[in-house]
Amino acid sequence: MFGLFKKKSELEVLNDKYKKLMQQAHQLSTSNRKLSDEKVYEAEEIMKQIVKLEK
Repeated sequence: MFGLFKKKSELEVLNDKYKKLMQQAHQLSTSNRKLSDEKVYEAEEIMKQIVKLEK
């Protein structure tokens, strides 16, 4: 109840974006390989930011 209005940390936001991009890449992998590769690249860039924040 008290965490109802708690904002997500930057790390949580980046993790959510990473998961969303990877899901999109997986869905696109069967229909459009180029777009799928672009989504994977974006996800990798976000993962680099996540690793940097964790250090």
